[in-house]
Amino acid sequence: MQYELELQKAVKEIKKSKAKTVCIQLPDGLKKEATKISSYLEKNTKAKILIWLGSCYGACDYPKLDVDLLIQWGHSKWGKL
Repeated sequence: MQYELELQKAVKEIKKSKAKTVCIQLPDGLKKEATKISSYLEKNTKAKILIWLGSCYGACDYPKLDVDLLIQWGHSKWGKL
């Protein structure tokens, strides 16, 4: 199965928010792609990308970390809180 990860949107948001440290959170099915996603984001931004490999059961399940931006991939369309 192929997924549209909208990595360009993630790059745009990282740049717009001037985030220096970003955590990416992926569902279990995408965790195998974590290093590819991280490398792409680091290559296209100046941010340090951290990969959260803990649980990811939805928008309410996010890590409490000292980062500038958290990007969570899930089953719904991109949105803002």
